[in-house]
Amino acid sequence: MDFDLATGTAVLERTPRTLRGLLGGLPTDWTAADEGPGTWSAFDIVGHLNHGERTDWIPRAQRILAQGPQRRFEPFDRFAQLRANEGRTLASLLEEFERLRAASLVTLAGWTLTEAQLELEGEHPEFGAVTLRQLLATWVAHDLGHIAQVARVMARQYRDAIGPWRAYLTIMDR
Repeated sequence: MDFDLATGTAVLERTPRTLRGLLGGLPTDWTAADEGPGTWSAFDIVGHLNHGERTDWIPRAQRILAQGPQRRFEPFDRFAQLRANEGRTLASLLEEFERLRAASLVTLAGWTLTEAQLELEGEHPEFGAVTLRQLLATWVAHDLGHIAQVARVMARQYRDAIGPWRAYLTIMDR
C-alpha cells in the first residue's frame, strides 16, 4: 500500500485513544512489567511516544518543508524517556500524549501538503536522503509497531500461566 496522508492520519488520530483504552486504569503490575533487561514496559513505550511527538515527527517534517541549508535531522534519542519520566504516572503520560498528538495533527493538517511537498527531502543522520512521504509513513508504522509491542509485553506476562496453550499463542515467543 502506498502512503496516503488521509489514511495515515486516521491511524495517528486513533493511537492515543487506543493506548488509553488498553492501558488506562490498569494496575502497575501490567504497565510497569517488561520482557527482561534492556526491554521496555508499556509505561516506557508511552514515554517514548511522547518524546517522539516533541522532538521527532513534526520537527523533522518542518525541517524538510523549510528546505533551508540545514536539512540534516538532529539525532533522535530513542531512550530519553527512561530518564525523563522518572516519578511520573502512566495517567499523566497518556494525557500528555493525547495533548501532544492533537497539537501535532493540527500542525500537520494546517500544512495542506501537496504531492510535490511530500517528495521534498531531508537528511537522516543514518539513512541519508529521506522524503517527507517516507517520514510520515514511518510515523504511522511506528505507532502501530509500538501498539503491537505494548500488547506483546503485556501478553508475555502470562507466558508461564497459560501452560500448554503457549503452543498456539505465537505472541509469547516472537
